[in-house]
Amino acid sequence: MLGAEVKKRRFGVGEYHRMAEAGILGEDDRVELVHGEIVEMTPIGSRHHACVMRLNRMLVEYCASSEAGHYIVSVQGPLWLDESNEPQPDVAVLKGRANFYEEDLPGAADALLVIEVSDTTLAYDRNVKLPLYAGASVPEAWIVDLGRRRVDLYATPAAGASGPLSYTSTKSFGEGEEVRSLILPSLVLPVREILGGVGGP
Repeated sequence: MLGAEVKKRRFGVGEYHRMAEAGILGEDDRVELVHGEIVEMTPIGSRHHACVMRLNRMLVEYCASSEAGHYIVSVQGPLWLDESNEPQPDVAVLKGRANFYEEDLPGAADALLVIEVSDTTLAYDRNVKLPLYAGASVPEAWIVDLGRRRVDLYATPAAGASGPLSYTSTKSFGEGEEVRSLILPSLVLPVREILGGVGGP
């Protein structure tokens, strides 16, 4: 037994969806498909939840403006990147569709901005999910670092030997600053408003 090789069974997006349709994965299961593996997502704490709600409010207000009215805000919804990856970013700003993606899920080409809120998941968001977004050519990603109380902005996916795997433009914004999107026109959000109260649970 010591020399036995352990093999992992990886799934495609189609199989992943059929598992949900068959009831193997329920609507209340917090999972996402990453590199063909079904990953159980960390339970959401109150600080994380509050930050997501603040981002949702600010981005909906932005998208309701006449200049940005053709965008849609998705909160913790699936984003199809490729046959092996369908993560659920905390917040995403998508290209507008009249049917609100009723007939098919939004894909990487529909995403303009994805945001991950990191409380206990910073290493996972930075080392696993960020390269996924870059590899799918999502033009801009933010990581809201609740521990260090800052927002890191990543833009311009860089082509590697096997395609885009990282972002060439990286900026960090502290509490007294404003995050200025490089992709979405006139989107400027105060970091302090994104983070909320100091150190609260």
